[in-house]
Amino acid sequence: AVRLARLTPTMSDQTLDYFLSLMRISRRDAAEVTWAHAVNSRRKLEDTLTGPTHMMEADIIMRGCDPKEPIMAHPPDTDSDITLKEWLEEVKAHDKGIKLDFKSLEAVSPSLAVLEGVLTDLSRPVWINADILSGPGGQARPLEPQAFLSAATILPPRTVLSLGWTTGWTAGTDNPGYDWEMVHGMEEICRTVKNPVTFPVRAALLAQSFPQLRWLLQQSDRYTLTVWTGQNDSYTLQDFLPYKQEIDSSKIYYDLSDC
Repeated sequence: AVRLARLTPTMSDQTLDYFLSLMRISRRDAAEVTWAHAVNSRRKLEDTLTGPTHMMEADIIMRGCDPKEPIMAHPPDTDSDITLKEWLEEVKAHDKGIKLDFKSLEAVSPSLAVLEGVLTDLSRPVWINADILSGPGGQARPLEPQAFLSAATILPPRTVLSLGWTTGWTAGTDNPGYDWEMVHGMEEICRTVKNPVTFPVRAALLAQSFPQLRWLLQQSDRYTLTVWTGQNDSYTLQDFLPYKQEIDSSKIYYDLSDC
């Protein structure tokens, strides 16, 4: 059984190869990839598609009234001026990568069906994001891991699964980092996944989490980290130093808020 598992084809992350092929980045350094956030309206989409960023993040929910369909919005919003289908149709004509963020299981299957129907170009980076485990200080309820991964099996094997932990951060207190139980739990879930996996990790919790996150990365060539920051988080560039010094630069993306 172990032999068969090793023969199962898996995919490593192709994101850097894509942007290198377009000469949009100069080397295999994930820090060169830039991000646009909350591209959830027609106006923001239009601005972003003609702008310089490589990857576009957007949030998907089911519309709160009829017609019930996937739309681009972040809770507590319940409506939007653009549906997922319309959003993807606009994206098709451009070379941006996309990261779709899910806050509820309800939206996942219908959205992935739309994605599969509209975006037949398999070369662009497509990332699918959800928090599937409780993490340090996390109060929100994570999406059920197996239900999310089961829905994602419809996707091509090169699709990047961005699988994170719910987190919290409070100024002026001793915030715990990602502990061994959290990274072991995540690795157990991702061990049998065929897709490349990136782990979104909160910048303000990096300083106290280096041994755990380094170990997690070492478990598979398919794994990367994506460092993100909350709006009011406090962190320093020195918090990144151990990661920059000891981990391959192709393995860590920096999806940081505009300073």
